[in-house]
Amino acid sequence: MGLGLPRVDLSVVVPCFNEESRLPSSLAAAQAYLEGTGRAYELILVDDGSRDCTPRLIHDAERANPQVCGISLPENRGKGRALAAGVLASRGELVLLSDADFSAPIEELPKLEAAIAAGAAVAIGSRAKRGAREVDQPLHRRAMGKGFNLVVQALLLPGLWDTQCGFKLFRGQVARDLFGRMRTDGFAYDVEVLYLARRSGWEVSEVPVRWINSASSRVHAVRHSSEMLRDVVRIRWSR
Repeated sequence: MGLGLPRVDLSVVVPCFNEESRLPSSLAAAQAYLEGTGRAYELILVDDGSRDCTPRLIHDAERANPQVCGISLPENRGKGRALAAGVLASRGELVLLSDADFSAPIEELPKLEAAIAAGAAVAIGSRAKRGAREVDQPLHRRAMGKGFNLVVQALLLPGLWDTQCGFKLFRGQVARDLFGRMRTDGFAYDVEVLYLARRSGWEVSEVPVRWINSASSRVHAVRHSSEMLRDVVRIRWSR
């Protein structure tokens, strides 16, 4: 954190790609919650080369609220690279990652904070742990997620049942270190970040959360699944 800059308790980093239909309502809900906590926060919105009105919406949000910071990538780089840009620009003592639709509502944040307070360096929201509530997730996506997780557990992260939920909380310095070393641009970024965390000796806690499926998910069942599996194999044998 730079000299003379105000302390930031929480940085919320949100990757955005063609989110014009979801961003206004998501922003309103997130800002209302964060303002209600009374904490010092920043909301970092990273435009990942959107081709719709997302850049304008982010610009408007910046003008309306000094706690909002927009970052623009000149081309679509992928979720992992967009998050890395936001995390590395963050100043928070804690860094929360969330998808633009807030499928895990931001009101679930205290559950992750409790895990950090108990000693974890990283707390990940989970749709698979006992106590989680998963609403409207199509059967084929559940099956895909479970299959992918079995591969991840076998190769890299035994004992973690849901690495792909987008709702994750980090100690700030831990987040900036991990994302500074991460090389995965796409949807499998989670796996590499959590693998790096474990290899660095940092505790990763998996926390059951409420999660509501978004009908307009950005994950393409076949194309992105094959890319993610390829990245998992690369991570396993390149470290």
